[in-house]
Amino acid sequence: MAASDMTKGSIAGHLIRYSVPLVVGNLFQLAYNAVDSIIAGRFIGKEALAALGTAGPVMNIIILGISGICMGAGVLMSGFFGSGRKEELKKELSTTLLFGLYFSLAVAACGILFSRPLLVLLRVPDSVLDDACVYLTIILSGAPFTYFYNALAAALKSVGDSGTPVKFLMVASLLNAGLDLIFIGFLGFGIVCSAVTTVAAESVSAILTWIYIKKRVPLLHPDKETFRIDPGLLKKTLRYGGVTALQQACQPVGKLLVQGAVNPLGVDVIAAFQAVNRVDDFAFTPEQSISHGMTTFTAQNLGADRIRTEREGRVRDGLRIGLLMEFLYWIFIFLVVFLAREPLMKAFVSGGEGGTVVELGSRYLKTMAFFYLFPAFTNGLQGYFRGRGKMGITLAGTFIQTGIRVAVTYVTAPVLGIYGVAFACAAGWSVMLLFEVPYLLISGKKEKGCRREE
Repeated sequence: MAASDMTKGSIAGHLIRYSVPLVVGNLFQLAYNAVDSIIAGRFIGKEALAALGTAGPVMNIIILGISGICMGAGVLMSGFFGSGRKEELKKELSTTLLFGLYFSLAVAACGILFSRPLLVLLRVPDSVLDDACVYLTIILSGAPFTYFYNALAAALKSVGDSGTPVKFLMVASLLNAGLDLIFIGFLGFGIVCSAVTTVAAESVSAILTWIYIKKRVPLLHPDKETFRIDPGLLKKTLRYGGVTALQQACQPVGKLLVQGAVNPLGVDVIAAFQAVNRVDDFAFTPEQSISHGMTTFTAQNLGADRIRTEREGRVRDGLRIGLLMEFLYWIFIFLVVFLAREPLMKAFVSGGEGGTVVELGSRYLKTMAFFYLFPAFTNGLQGYFRGRGKMGITLAGTFIQTGIRVAVTYVTAPVLGIYGVAFACAAGWSVMLLFEVPYLLISGKKEKGCRREE
């Protein structure tokens, strides 16, 4: 897929062409962990599934923090592309990559040193602690590969090419699944192998993306003059990316705290929670992909060389169309999860030992299918605000949602188990909308006033 200029042409067409490959790519990325969970649960046992579940929130904090930095850099790169500042585009990618080298190595070192103390602090049961610690340590050792893929993918997406990174994720995901089936399913290796195959697959996706950019996208490939850290751009990148990383990491921090409320409820509940989290991730991913499309669309159009009235009108049309796409997607995912909740749960566990896990998870998903409507709209608004550079609003909204969700979980989980977590999520999203929708309306009136003055 070639670079795409979103400042002209059909808005719906741009958002669909951008979002659909991104949905596919993100689903394949989620397939890394889902395949690990399914194979671990079916071939090793529910203890292995629980170990992955307890390590998952810690792992996601790091991964989403990394992707947040890259998303912030992508907003800047989209603006440079929209305004035709190609040299600045290369400098921004170089700055992001070189900063990420040091950052991701530090993340890997911290993961190796502090995995066990953190899991102990989270009250992980002794029966799964060793497996969870080994899995988490190996996964975090692969942080440099995770960072480089996300940074390079963000660069391609910033110029409207959301399709190419998908191809490399597909290769990596199929490789991960194939290695898991061979070494765990047929040869009987344990959870260590699950982590090693995931890191190997991530390294493949990073290497393939770099080779593609070097050979096929000279617009992005840094040269000797631009391959350095630009202090001014680094400051902007950290301002945009730091806030976005904090926002991205906020969600898994919330999951980590929620996991702390779930862990004392026993292995069956932990395993069920691990499985429904995977289903939730697959349900949320297309909503987030549409949101990312809205971010790139908004940033490119605001950076375009046109008068303000035309730019703002096109951006507002993009918001309306994006939110409509989010709503239509919710209708689809509601039907899938509500009708197929039991088969979805049965994919994660086998035989009689998983009966309780399936029952717990199915009850959760039956209710959660209705609640997926709320994040459809919160994701759409977040993507719009990010594209406008309103990082403070997106961060505040995420903090509100996470805080409410965690607080309600600690009240409801001891009584209702993971079923209470579903209501806690709905409460958090509702309050988030009550914060963001009034801000959208007020800011819209101010923008209209500015345009009339012009």
